Formats: sequence, C-alpha cells, structure tokens
Amino acid sequence: MKSVLALTILALATNVGAQTPAASPASAASPNVASGTVGAKPAARDSHVEARISELHSELKITPDQETQWAKVADSMRDNARTMHDLFEARHSGMASETAVENLKSWGDIAQAHADGNKALLAAFQPLYDGMPDVQKKIADQVFRRPETHRPAHKPSKKK
Repeated sequence: MKSVLALTILALATNVGAQTPAASPASAASPNVASGTVGAKPAARDSHVEARISELHSELKITPDQETQWAKVADSMRDNARTMHDLFEARHSGMASETAVENLKSWGDIAQAHADGNKALLAAFQPLYDGMPDVQKKIADQVFRRPETHRPAHKPSKKK
C-alpha cells in the first residue's frame, strides 16, 4: 500500500513541477506544470509526462500481460498532468488581479485536484500492483521508496 501511495505522490509531484505552498506569488505557478516552466507548449508538458511514464514502465518491468492495466495507470498520469497544468495556468494568469480570498481558493482547488488525482491514480495502480508477482512488487516498492522519486524537483530541506 505504501508503494501505491508513493506512485500517486510521484506522479502528481512530477506533474506539478516544483510547486510549494511557500513559493512566492510570482513564482508559485510553474510555466509548464509537468516540466516546471509556465506557458510552455502542451507538447513539452506531454513529452515530459510521456518520458516519466516510459521511465516507470521500464523500472517496474511491466510485462506484456500487464500492458492493459498499465495503460490505465498511464492514462491516469496523463489526466492528472493535464488537470494540474490547467489549474496552475489559470492560477498564474489570474494572480496579478486575485484577491487574497481568490488566491486561497485557487490553492484549495489545486489541493482538491491533487487529492482527486491521487484517488484516480490509486484506483488504476492498485489492481496492477496487486497482480504483480512478489519479485516485481519488491522492485516497485524500491522504486517508490527513493526520496527523489517522490519530489524530483525539490531539494532536500536543510536542517538547522
């Protein structure tokens, strides 16, 4: 179950780039949610998401028999990327004229979409993971235990 949650976090973290609630308003919305640059063409975002899907496919050693279930996972990742990209684009475009309440609402919308995306990805990944042989599950568990897997755009926090 932890690895399923890790996959969920990974996919959405990958899709939202280096977003953090502590980011300044000017830098809060990344240009291309998937790659971390606002205003980038959808093809660049899609290319980043497709590269991540391909990377996970390889790391997880998805077999031909698992392709149908994997396709559901990949589609969920694509949908999540589009949703988060659209929300961050909307946030970025309205930021200059937003009230404080509108700003908080946009973060709430993003958080809700993130939670909804987690649930959708979990629903797609759980059957795939449950059907994996134990050796493959161990690989998946290892892939999603790596800290960089969860938040690839973030640097580790510095403890003082």
